[in-house]
Amino acid sequence: MSVHELKRVLDVEWPAEWVTVLPKALEQLHHWAQVTPLHSALRHKRHGQWYAWRWIDALRDVERLADGLRQQGFTEYSRLALSGAFEPNLLLLALAAQSIGGQTLTLADDLEPGALHKQLWRIRPTHAYVQGRQQLQHWLAVAGSSAAPQLLISEQAAPRNDVLAFAQLLGPVDPAQRLNRWWQSSAETALWSEEGTHWQGGLAVVLEQWLGSGQNLAFPESRASARRDRSEVAPTGLLLSPARLQQLADEIESRLAPQGTWRRRLCDWAIAHPQSGLRRLIKNRVRRLLGFQRLQSIWQAPSNRHSTATPEWLAEFKREIA
Repeated sequence: MSVHELKRVLDVEWPAEWVTVLPKALEQLHHWAQVTPLHSALRHKRHGQWYAWRWIDALRDVERLADGLRQQGFTEYSRLALSGAFEPNLLLLALAAQSIGGQTLTLADDLEPGALHKQLWRIRPTHAYVQGRQQLQHWLAVAGSSAAPQLLISEQAAPRNDVLAFAQLLGPVDPAQRLNRWWQSSAETALWSEEGTHWQGGLAVVLEQWLGSGQNLAFPESRASARRDRSEVAPTGLLLSPARLQQLADEIESRLAPQGTWRRRLCDWAIAHPQSGLRRLIKNRVRRLLGFQRLQSIWQAPSNRHSTATPEWLAEFKREIA
């Protein structure tokens, strides 16, 4: 039995899962870094400002993170657990672990300490990456357990030997080099994600769509600021879970006049008549409100593409896109 087969014996069940769609990821990253090295690969809003990674920057960060992981004892026998919002640090760290040959898992980022402890006993990570302060506290609560990882990597600093700041793992980088002072061209496509490891299968989807297409991929500063940040980017493609798409549909519904009112009946009539100028006015207003003015595609799981349960407004957007 091979090393990888031995490591796969673990019984992993949701809310933990293996990240399996990574074999071609490194090859694709090298491809875009060679073909379009100075094009934008990633954007992330931090502390109110947009930061950008070019494809060559993304590749270099993966190489630096791989070196940092090796220095922290990560090998082909190691297992990295990722938990938190999807953003550049998490994606690039997953690729770095893959480049070493170690295993990568995701763990839902909304687990309470008791549930977290149970999952750690099951998946037994050697290294782990978490983001928020509260999430870090939950992980530290089980730090004394034999199921706890040898090293916890976090965006938050902690005065402990078993916690390493992500910046230390990456090494010195001047943040000003990534500050995006010039806005994107109106012709530039941009994928958008406002998800995290709570989306089952989500990391594989995001990596596959991003690296397969070579498009710029943008993330909000936080889930709370997602609508505002999305409006600033005006993405051309959405990479969202069915649950998040439903939330967007509910948000659209909440912005319309209440059911049964004359204003709502007028709105429904306008949407039902393609030739209506009022229809175009209403839809354009909704698009701008949600940052959908440039929207060209909405990713959906294969089993859901022909679902009749698709929210009406999103279904309308998809019909226009097709």
